[in-house]
Amino acid sequence: MSTPAYPLVCLGNPLLDIQVNVDDAYLKKYDLKANDAILVEDKHMPIFDEVVKLDNVAYIAGGAAQNAARGAAYVLPENSVVYFGSVAADQYMDELLKENDKAGVTSKYQVHGKDSGLATGKCAALITGQDRSLVTDLNAANHFELEHLKKPANWDIVEKAKVYYIGGFHLTVCPPAIQALVEHAAETNKIAIMNFSAPFLCQFFKEPLDAAVPYLDYVICNESEAEAYAESHDLKTKDVAEIAQHISNIEKKNTQRKRIVLVTQGLEPTIVATQGASQVQKFNVVELDKSKIKDTNGAGDAFAGGFVGALVEGKSLEEAIKVGQWLAAESIQLLGPSFPYPKKSPQ
Repeated sequence: MSTPAYPLVCLGNPLLDIQVNVDDAYLKKYDLKANDAILVEDKHMPIFDEVVKLDNVAYIAGGAAQNAARGAAYVLPENSVVYFGSVAADQYMDELLKENDKAGVTSKYQVHGKDSGLATGKCAALITGQDRSLVTDLNAANHFELEHLKKPANWDIVEKAKVYYIGGFHLTVCPPAIQALVEHAAETNKIAIMNFSAPFLCQFFKEPLDAAVPYLDYVICNESEAEAYAESHDLKTKDVAEIAQHISNIEKKNTQRKRIVLVTQGLEPTIVATQGASQVQKFNVVELDKSKIKDTNGAGDAFAGGFVGALVEGKSLEEAIKVGQWLAAESIQLLGPSFPYPKKSPQ
């Protein structure tokens, strides 16, 4: 039996988000920042026991690339998206599988058995106003192996795909899997996309990031990630447009298309730098009455999902950005990285 073809392959860290509203004092207690994302340290572990006892706790299928995969599936036909990541055989895995099935994402998890001592990864999404601080315990997500991706049936899926989307958080897990995808994309003139995902990745995982960038056709990041990249690469600028242009002009392995860098800035315009262009473009976001904004957690993933899904469909850069911004606007009117059902279509 032949392997089905999915045009989009996504790679990331599957997590169950435990989302809860807290105050600034709670963040201060654990030395956390609003609008940031970190990997858990021992001092943060009590958070997971504490937040589940709060009144407003919500459990949501998460993991940045998995959120984006669901977003892409939202705008694509059925059986378009497959997602790779690592989980443990537990009830959290069951929740994630259920959410992916509902969204139309085919899960190709590397599953660690009950005797492995591992648990499916989780993320405390601590909401203060319209900001979120993400504290992640990767656990099983940290045990993805290149061998799983290279299994004949799985690699057959990779070879049949047209677009590859990689969450930057996977830089901490399995850089060889990232490299395998982006090198295959460059060799076969397919599209490779990476989301920088968090400032700490640009600072502390510079080596695997720099190894991947020459193979990337699209880079997605937000302004704080762009600034962290500039600092770690000694660019001596905090100008987001300059940083985007620098990244776009890094030497590219596949010269058949120009690299494009997109920097989202919340409610400010999205900045787009194209390799070789003397100026950046700016795209205004969807205007939304503030009273309609329920939760901005996952807005960046929603943008990435809509944008990537539109690229898979062959839409132009401008059209794809509009779809991404539309889906982000829809998502922030709901709790967590979620999308409205029944499905809507971009205006």
